[in-house]
Amino acid sequence: MKKSGVLNRHLAGALAELGHGDGVLVCDAGMPIPPGPRVVDLAFRAGTPSFAEVLDGLLDELVVEGATAALEVRDANPEAARLLEGRFPYLGLVTHDELKALTHSARLVVRTGEATPYANVLLRCGVFF
Repeated sequence: MKKSGVLNRHLAGALAELGHGDGVLVCDAGMPIPPGPRVVDLAFRAGTPSFAEVLDGLLDELVVEGATAALEVRDANPEAARLLEGRFPYLGLVTHDELKALTHSARLVVRTGEATPYANVLLRCGVFF
């Protein structure tokens, strides 16, 4: 049995299957999820688990070479914007509609219980060497 890191077996397995360039959408409870990507739904209740908690757990496990979020996060959810800009100094910003279109190419979607607007980010996996 694992004693640290991601303990959820579905999420741990999905993370192990990712490769360079794969997209991982970390999203709030309200983000529409397109057909196609593997989905690990961690949402339990509104706010649990939080976007920040899940994102930080994933960043402990993944090599990330890029991240894209919705431009609207800056005005609608300044707390999430600060979190994202703190984690990703070169955060790409697109409109929410463009972000939703980009999610179709994601390999994995991790849905949180976050119940605040625009708490979504599309990560692009890198390599550790």
